[in-house]
Formats: sequence, structure tokens, C-alpha cells
Amino acid sequence: MDERGEPKVARLDSARLHALAHPLRARLVAVLRYDGPSTATALAHRLGTNSGQTSYHLRQLAEVGMVEEDTERGSGRERWWRAAHEATSWSSVDFRGDPNDHAADGWLVGFNARTHARWVQDWIDRRDEWSDEWIAAAEMSDFRLHLTPARTKAMCDELHAVIERYRAYEHEENAVRVTVTLHAFPNPEPSV
Repeated sequence: MDERGEPKVARLDSARLHALAHPLRARLVAVLRYDGPSTATALAHRLGTNSGQTSYHLRQLAEVGMVEEDTERGSGRERWWRAAHEATSWSSVDFRGDPNDHAADGWLVGFNARTHARWVQDWIDRRDEWSDEWIAAAEMSDFRLHLTPARTKAMCDELHAVIERYRAYEHEENAVRVTVTLHAFPNPEPSV
């Protein structure tokens, strides 16, 4: 969180975009955000790779400010890393003029879409492990609206504001991590 208590957001430029447009690097940032600080060795074990690869990619991410060394942890050769931000933000429009940036953006958008789909499938596969209260509280809805780009942006901004208001409740007793995904895009001929 920043000094105002709001989540720190990494705004992607070309260098950060290219750093994140890599399967292991994208996963490293995600694990550090969701599970907190860790060592390269522990991350390698968690992600099924080796600590040499993990260390290399953590250094690449550190060069663009996506992760940082956690100097309050570890001792001697044990180097701990943490995510430098709670979230990442970018607009694909910013990367349409350069073919390499456009390709990196396409990969990262696709990676995020596949990750969201995997989260939904994980919930479906494991929801019977949760209480009736959690099953009733969970939501999977889709809505069809007819909006202009400006109204779509305004709606998404409002939804973001609602989600931010609920951050105040993250430390309530019995609170667990809840994933909320938002997808809003023109879809005149949806495939089913």
C-alpha cells in the first residue's frame, strides 16, 4: 500500500511489458503478490523450475522495478524477494505502434485470460470443499449491455471503486482471499 493506504500499482512501459511477457516472470510476480516474500529456492520449488533460472528472472524483474529485494528478511546468502506493487495496469493502446510491444502486449493479455479461466475452473473443481455459505456467496455472471466506449470506461471505473472500498474488510475475522475478475469488451457476435 502507498502512503494514502491505496494499492501500489505498476504502470507498464515498454521495458516492464517485455519483462512481464515471459511465462516464468509473470508467474514469479503473481506468486510474490499472492503469497508474499520468498527466496529464489522456495519459488523454484513452488513453480517447478530451478533456483538458477528463478534467480536470473528475479534479477530481470528487479531491473524494471517489478520486484525488489526484501532486506528485512534472510541472512548471508539467503536472498528474499517481494513484489514491488500489488497490481499491474496498462492499456494495450499504448503499445499498438511498435510490433514488438504489440506482440508482448498480446502475449500478456492472453496469459492473463488463460490465468483467469484456470482460476474459474479451479473454483468449479474444488467448490465442494467449501461451505454452503461460500458456495452461495460465490458469483459467476455475465451481462450484455449496449454501451459506448466512454460509458464502458465509466462503468469499469465505478466497479474498481467499489472493489477498492471492500479492501477495508480484508482483515475481518474469517476473511479469506477472494478473486474478483472483471472483463468488459465489445462482443457483437459471441461464440458459445
